[in-house]
Amino acid sequence: MHLRVTFVAAARSSSLLAERFEDDRPLDQADWDEVQRAAPELVPLAAAELRYCSPTPRSRATGDALGYAPLAQPALRDCDMGRWRGFTLGEAMAREPSAVDAWLADPRSAPHGGESLTSFISRVGGWLDTRPADDGSRIVAVAEPSVVRAALVYALKAQPSTYWNIDVRPLSTITLAGVNGRWNLRLEGVPQHV
Repeated sequence: MHLRVTFVAAARSSSLLAERFEDDRPLDQADWDEVQRAAPELVPLAAAELRYCSPTPRSRATGDALGYAPLAQPALRDCDMGRWRGFTLGEAMAREPSAVDAWLADPRSAPHGGESLTSFISRVGGWLDTRPADDGSRIVAVAEPSVVRAALVYALKAQPSTYWNIDVRPLSTITLAGVNGRWNLRLEGVPQHV
């Protein structure tokens, strides 16, 4: 049996440059407003047999607001950024410019003392590959945009550096179809009414 795993990027009001590593702040009012505007498109995903989320407050709240009642999955947590946790990229660069350069250049490096990009991608991919087909054919998972990016890189068997070229907007969705180790990106358009 093939699975359909739809990832929903958690709501987030901050710009990409203001985004903090492993940010576990809850949704603010702007985030809630954003979820309400997107709800008509995203609520139907609650029909999935299995509904998961990243353990972050923002991912859980996004899933709950959309009626998913998701089960938190530790493997869907954000990348462990070690001593950079809570920093923006700019703050980390101001403190440790050569370490940030090394981290951005080599996906196997973890100069912050946390998880390397390749380990992060493998962890998220391992979660994806361990979804048993008999658990249900449709799965929805609300996660931080970084987790969605990691899932895409893993599923497409892309080079880890591709991670930096994927822009995942808040409340956007991507669907992966397949089974353990064999995933396809499925882009679905809006149905046309005739």
